[in-house]
Formats: sequence, structure tokens, C-alpha cells
Amino acid sequence: MAEKLAKSLVGMMGGLLSLSFGKQLIVFIISMLPILELRGGLIAASLLKLSPVESYVIALVGNAIPIPFLLLLINKILSAMEKSKFKLFNKMHSFLHKKIMKNKDSIEKYGFWGLVIFVGIPLPGTGAWTGAIIAAFLEMDRKKAFLAICLGMLMASIIMMIISFSVLSNVV
Repeated sequence: MAEKLAKSLVGMMGGLLSLSFGKQLIVFIISMLPILELRGGLIAASLLKLSPVESYVIALVGNAIPIPFLLLLINKILSAMEKSKFKLFNKMHSFLHKKIMKNKDSIEKYGFWGLVIFVGIPLPGTGAWTGAIIAAFLEMDRKKAFLAICLGMLMASIIMMIISFSVLSNVV
């Protein structure tokens, strides 16, 4: 699924390829997005034939930028969504709340390392965005949460580098 989404986004952002740094910008933008995050950025980088080292740095930075803002603001955003008069926001809040509650026990049980592993295993529904939302909801120390998320991103990025630049490059 991530590969299809990444391909679609690369196609949609094809106009950026006319820029001298267009490929890098596409990888950066995709890495910042929820759901795809670092995984999608590295898949896109592989599809765009960027070098692995350049891709790695761009995807990590792109994925890390939203995290401090999420840690600081997500509880206020979730509260506003819950109280909103718009059903779409209520449904989004409900979805996020269920996701948080589903992973709450394991992260609370293992704390810092639970968050590292949750973010670091590149499966659908895990990642820096979800990790930051859970950490903020559980009122974890922001500095520790940011460090745990960054360590998890490093772990996920290594796994995804292997998948994106060895497995996917041989398939595509």
C-alpha cells in the first residue's frame, strides 16, 4: 500500500521535477506527511533513483520536523476536534482516540523503549506521527518522547533503506 501511495504522490508532484532539487523536495514532502512518513519518502527516493545516503538524510529530516509541533499541540487539536460541531472532526477524533487506546497499554508498560519500538517497526499505523500523538496523549516527558521517536525513526529508516533500495529497486 505504501508503495502505491508513494507512486501516486510522486506522479502528482511530477511538476516539481522541473526544479533542480525537485526529486529531493518530493522525498522531503512525502516524509513529512502522516501515514507515509519516512517509509513513503524512502520508497519515493528509490523510485526517483536518488542516492541512498542523500535519501536517508532527506527522509529523516522531513519526518522529524513535524514531531515537536505534534508533541506540543496535538492534545489541544484533539480536544478541539472532540468538541467540534463538524461530524468529520468528531469522527477523526474518535478514530485517533481508538488508535491511541489500542496501543496505550504496551507503550505505558515499556515506556521510553516501548515508544522506540512502536515507532521503529515500520508497519501500517506505526511511525513518528502516531508515536508523537500517543506520547502527547499519555503526557510523556516531551524531551524523552522526542528522543524515543527519533531513535525509532533511525531504526525504521535502516529497515526501510534495506527494503527500498535493495528489494524494491530489484522489483521496480
